[in-house]
Amino acid sequence: MIDIVPIGLIIMNTRVVTAHIPNELAEQIDQLAARLDRPKGWIVKQALTSWVALEAKRHQLTLEGMADVDAGRLVDHASIDAWATSLDKPA
Repeated sequence: MIDIVPIGLIIMNTRVVTAHIPNELAEQIDQLAARLDRPKGWIVKQALTSWVALEAKRHQLTLEGMADVDAGRLVDHASIDAWATSLDKPA
């Protein structure tokens, strides 16, 4: 079912999504909603929006990394190991 929810002058199409979540997570959502004085649905929407954006960024970075590999832009293990070891040395 798709609802049309007016938000100011913007009309947003929404859809109800259900998920089974652990009780502990549900309780944390309840506590956040109470503390922030926001509906639980708002808390869940904020969390999902952030997670989806993060996953999109991870995917983009993966594609960029794979393009670097395909183009031969690589750093050998010995160079990375030497760099990591240098981080432990005092300046």
